[in-house]
Amino acid sequence: MIENRFSVLLGIKRMDRGEVAKITGINRKTLYNIYHDKSKSISFDILNKLCYALDCTPNDLFRYIPDENLPIEK
Repeated sequence: MIENRFSVLLGIKRMDRGEVAKITGINRKTLYNIYHDKSKSISFDILNKLCYALDCTPNDLFRYIPDENLPIEK
């Protein structure tokens, strides 16, 4: 499972979605969906812009948590 930490990072940085929208040009609805964990995917372009605006890495925005119920063979 991928944990979305966008809202947490905004709190840490004391920023709001409006500021991120101004810095990045990302649509506010897109930021709303990412913030509320309603997005199924994210493009590299948006990820790059978020990392720029928040001065972070993708690893700060998202964390991998192993899902033991996934039927994937190693």
